[in-house]
Amino acid sequence: MKVLIVYAHPNPQSFNHAILESFTKGLTEAKHTYEVIDLYAIKFNPVLSIEDLVKRSEGKVSDELKGHQEKISQAQGIVFIYPIWWYDPPAILKGWIDRVFSVGFAYMIDIKEGKAWGLLKNQKALIINTAGGMEEDAKLTGSTDALKKIEDDLIFRFCGINDVQHVIFYNVILVDDATRKGYLEDARNLGKTF
Repeated sequence: MKVLIVYAHPNPQSFNHAILESFTKGLTEAKHTYEVIDLYAIKFNPVLSIEDLVKRSEGKVSDELKGHQEKISQAQGIVFIYPIWWYDPPAILKGWIDRVFSVGFAYMIDIKEGKAWGLLKNQKALIINTAGGMEEDAKLTGSTDALKKIEDDLIFRFCGINDVQHVIFYNVILVDDATRKGYLEDARNLGKTF
């Protein structure tokens, strides 16, 4: 299987990067091929500009965005690895989705009928998050359910990616080394079974 990984963390020494390494090790063990788009490393511009909107109205996108769309189209699976900051993904990833998942590529809208449908039918997605808070608090506040509703359903399933798995590693700031090692082994196993 060909897998596209969209990675969003600015620090190459972060625990998110360790998760990326463990996950790709699992992919390699399972004989999958993969490509990583490291949004911070490529200095991706997350701002949806007026130029982007004008091109969209003409049914076009920039060459940069077209390249990202082609990578998505060529992959059987898409994986997102990033931390949860203020109950959301990093702005750079949100901007990537805003700019890359454009109408005509990720979804279509029939304005007359008031209907929309996804175009990314042959994809499956895995979202791997880290969170600083504890799982119990996230359940109590409903933040995990809200995040999964918005990302899994209102973004990815809306765009036609029906097979969505979402894994959150909680309390990464305060857990002990044994728990961190367990998280990394879980990430490796996710790669092996993707």
